[in-house]
Amino acid sequence: MTHIPVAWELPTPAPYDFRNRFAHLHPIIQQILFNRGIIEPEEVAAFFGQRARPDDPFRLIGVNQAVTRIRRAIRRNTPIAVYGDFDADGVTSTAVMVQTLQALGADVLPYIPHRVDEGYGLNTAALAWLKEQGVGLVITVDCGIRAVEEVAFGKGLGLEMIVTDHHSIGPEVPAADVVINPKLPESRYPFRDFAGVGVAFKLAQGLLRVERHTPAAKKPVTLTEEDLLDLVALGTVADIMPLVGENRTLVQRGLEHLRQARRPGIRALAQRAGLDPREIDATAIGFRLGPRLNAAGRLESAVLAYDLLMARSDARAEEIAYQLDLLNRKRQALTNEAVAWAIEELGDDPGSHVLLVARPNLNPGIAGLVASRLKEHYFRPALVAHLNGQEARGSARSIPSFHITQALDRCADLLVRYGGHAAAAGFTATIERLDALRECLNRVAQEQLTPADLVKTLAIDVVVPLHELDYALLNKLNELEPTGSANPKPVLAIPNLMVKSQMLVGSQGSHLKLRLTDGLVTFDAIAFGQGARSEPLPMRVDVAAYLTENVWRDRRTLQLQILDIQPAGRGIPREQLKEWIQ
Repeated sequence: MTHIPVAWELPTPAPYDFRNRFAHLHPIIQQILFNRGIIEPEEVAAFFGQRARPDDPFRLIGVNQAVTRIRRAIRRNTPIAVYGDFDADGVTSTAVMVQTLQALGADVLPYIPHRVDEGYGLNTAALAWLKEQGVGLVITVDCGIRAVEEVAFGKGLGLEMIVTDHHSIGPEVPAADVVINPKLPESRYPFRDFAGVGVAFKLAQGLLRVERHTPAAKKPVTLTEEDLLDLVALGTVADIMPLVGENRTLVQRGLEHLRQARRPGIRALAQRAGLDPREIDATAIGFRLGPRLNAAGRLESAVLAYDLLMARSDARAEEIAYQLDLLNRKRQALTNEAVAWAIEELGDDPGSHVLLVARPNLNPGIAGLVASRLKEHYFRPALVAHLNGQEARGSARSIPSFHITQALDRCADLLVRYGGHAAAAGFTATIERLDALRECLNRVAQEQLTPADLVKTLAIDVVVPLHELDYALLNKLNELEPTGSANPKPVLAIPNLMVKSQMLVGSQGSHLKLRLTDGLVTFDAIAFGQGARSEPLPMRVDVAAYLTENVWRDRRTLQLQILDIQPAGRGIPREQLKEWIQ
């Protein structure tokens, strides 16, 4: 892929009174907190874990009623189905709920639909089958908030329906017995941006707390809330949920449990990913563990990933982890092939605000990955669909200034079904309506987007000279972990560096390795995926980068992981540089 120009967005320097109020913090940490809008003492204390956030699950609408209904079903020995989804969030949600219900003595059956055969969310055939199996209560996790007709169908069969979900609310809320979703308009819960597994965890919390207060299980319940947090961290990070507020607390606690790797499945998956469990962090989930869990639902059945998380023996876990690793390798190859095809079809300048490509032989499990890569390549909302019979099933990924699910709401008459959130969605449409859907989405985009919205930007956290980067600063930056959505890894802009050397590295020369100096110190730097910039760089450059540590043969050195390179003075205009460096 060719290099796409990027515009750097430099922050406003934190004012003196803010810096004075938090004088005990490193100046760069002060600036990063100011950028994030974390400006009050209680917010800073909460961010660094010095003050616990409220986590009463019964403040979430529906939890109290759901706990009552579930406990009644358990007392009556009513079979309960947990109906999940085929991505990492859905699989971890299913595991959280099933493990909790099993601990309470429930007769519980997990059900995860097949991506190709059934598609996303509730479907009537599955509900009919569950009814035939004797199920009396269905609990959805990570799905169901837009399944108005399917919930009505289930109710018509005599099924009790509890919907737990985190996706955007549609024009009509399903008439389930209970609906739990922090995005409900009437919700007063202090945090709204849970993953599906976060919502499932709140219900599990409610069940376990009531059980502790009023025991009803036939034998003592040894499962604790803490035992579920490894799954919560996995699903939350893999689903790219904001790592702020209660999510941040849950992921911090969950990472501690993941590093202990008490589950055989976590140990086996980490080993296959080449990870020491003690080094698992949000980045490892996002790029190494999460993709392997997702590979099952993308190419075969997500039940395989669920079985890994629920495995009780090392032998079974190692067998499944091996299969997931093979599927992940296959997923990578299929994705690269499909991205190359899509870029060839769209060309260098597709001309549209919203991109939509479709073909019959596209594996539907990689549609979202391809859409994400196209979104990054063109910096446009992108939809990718698999054509099957008369239907197109696909995934959408969007840029920050375009809420893709709300855009699909505007085109709902052209869709069979759809759902998602601001950045991502799934959809089904008839093939004959794809062109009309493309036109409709482009009309919405033309109304909402300005030319500036279609320029890829890089948010800079702080401008800092190269010679001020050291291990003390790296240790301070690590205190901001876990980083991810809404709390990104800090981006440092480093001005006026001399390029001492540059070379292509990697099996296909896809990465760019540099030696950079400001005349006082010299740093190694790596620009992953920027091997296309094979032309000689200017003698002096500004770089935007993460400060990281490189470990090679037990030797540890500081390294810059470069996100973008600009000629000196272009990335950081000289007049703005004076605000940062005197």
